[in-house]
Amino acid sequence: MGTRILCIEDEPEMVELIRLILSRAGYETLGAENGPTGLEILEEEPVDLILLDLMMPGMDGWEVYQRLKASERTRDIPVIIVTAKAQRIDRVLGLYIVGVDDYITKPFSPKELLNSVENILAKKNNSEGTEEETLSAEKSTAASEDE
Repeated sequence: MGTRILCIEDEPEMVELIRLILSRAGYETLGAENGPTGLEILEEEPVDLILLDLMMPGMDGWEVYQRLKASERTRDIPVIIVTAKAQRIDRVLGLYIVGVDDYITKPFSPKELLNSVENILAKKNNSEGTEEETLSAEKSTAASEDE
């Protein structure tokens, strides 16, 4: 299975644009038209990355993000905010206070989106590799102590 990305976005045209950009780069993209639907999809489908709009009716992106991080099942999935909220304070809030993985403002270029996705996935894969190496080293240390 390839890399799967969930796009939680209330504008169907934006979901299709993101799906087109990412599918050309070899990513499988799932779409959810609102926060509750996105959270339901995550109960059923494993994903590697989430693209999250902030301004959605009902449950906004910040509430979705809080629920993602509160769940053991989804807390480690990287999240990129993709939003029209372009004020500096919103970006600072997202990146430095809340701790999202990246923050892209609309309109964005396909290159900007792909660069962000690739950078975040590379970081995720590197950190997973480091965790596996640490576990492997701990196991071999324990095994040699047993001998």
